[in-house]
Amino acid sequence: MNAIIYARVSTKKEEQVTSLERQRENLVCWAEELGMPVVEIVEEQHSGFDLNRPGLGRLLQAIRKHRIKYLFIQDDTRLGRGEAKLAVIHQLCKLGCKIYSFQQKKELELEAGESTVLHIIAKVEELQRKMMNQKISWGMQRAVKEKGYNPAKNLKNQGNGGREKIEVPIDQIVALREKELTYDEIVATLKGFGYSISRATVHRRYTEYILTQEAKLKQEWEESR
Repeated sequence: MNAIIYARVSTKKEEQVTSLERQRENLVCWAEELGMPVVEIVEEQHSGFDLNRPGLGRLLQAIRKHRIKYLFIQDDTRLGRGEAKLAVIHQLCKLGCKIYSFQQKKELELEAGESTVLHIIAKVEELQRKMMNQKISWGMQRAVKEKGYNPAKNLKNQGNGGREKIEVPIDQIVALREKELTYDEIVATLKGFGYSISRATVHRRYTEYILTQEAKLKQEWEESR
């Protein structure tokens, strides 16, 4: 049950530095009392309204890397102020990290309004994932059924044990464009077949392909004169 400590103050004034030290000492002792070894301590002097904090970045990175499940803080305002605080707490919840508040002497308990906001955010993200999955399904159905696209014939690198494909399948992009699929539908269709490619990449590579083909045709025409 490894834990991590996050201590923050807003300025570099002397009294703030003293507060930072006090936060660290209190949290280390509390974690030891609970039998949770602290693997890292992150301290920083930065405004809580700003999400672009180096210490916050290190905190989230360490939690992901070491799969830390417990975070110790002085109080919820150390994570941030206003909307920034809720954004940080939401990310920590997604990482499965429990937050312990020294001020409350227990796992962090938010106000009813804040809990409601976080619940709404989580619900919206869940609905967005469902909509994306449905979009992928629609794209695949249109490509396979309505437009006659055959993934078994066109997609390469089959049988790789589910290994993520990082190359850009230009042949498949061209084939789908010829079937009159939109760029968004192409992105959704290829994602369903294991390719994680953005709309901008699809558009750029298709444009490059068209320009290349036009250049070849122009060269062939000039050579034939």
